[in-house]
Amino acid sequence: MTVDFAVICASNQNRSMEAHCVLAGHGFNVKSYGTGSAVRLPGPSQDKPNIYSFGKSYQDIYVDLKAKDPQLYTQNGLLQMLDRNRKIKNAPERFQESKGHFDVIITCEERCFDAVCEELTSRGSPHCKRVHVINVDIIDNHRDASAGGKVILEIAKLLRDAKDLDQEIEGILERVQSGDTHKILYTAHYY
Repeated sequence: MTVDFAVICASNQNRSMEAHCVLAGHGFNVKSYGTGSAVRLPGPSQDKPNIYSFGKSYQDIYVDLKAKDPQLYTQNGLLQMLDRNRKIKNAPERFQESKGHFDVIITCEERCFDAVCEELTSRGSPHCKRVHVINVDIIDNHRDASAGGKVILEIAKLLRDAKDLDQEIEGILERVQSGDTHKILYTAHYY
């Protein structure tokens, strides 16, 4: 069965792009988004993040950070992350501005799950199309994003292989949750 996926984190940089990369590498139909008001990346200190608008290309962000402090942004992994991202798609996208339709949306943080559910509710359900919204809590660092991407891949494979996604999804998520430490939330919406 073909399942269209969206993976979502706050800035469409680390967690959602890791999952996007992993799912795309395994042949899944996948898009990725962020839910924040802007793209926020670590800066030279916690009170000085680098802030970009959604739509600014990964290439431009890469060039900007490399010009600011190549040593810092190589050491903290941002340049490597942006290099991966620019090979997958042009720029971070904001979910609230998307027009895509998906069978499954997987978020990487509870506040993103809440933002997606709020957005879907505000859109109403003119298409009467069901979408399954799942949250897999993933800490926003490179190591946890990699581990979370593997969990999302496991979920995606099980959902793709389901004979009846609507009937089997809750059992699938319960099985995954019982064997993993990531907190999983689930709901269904229509849009």
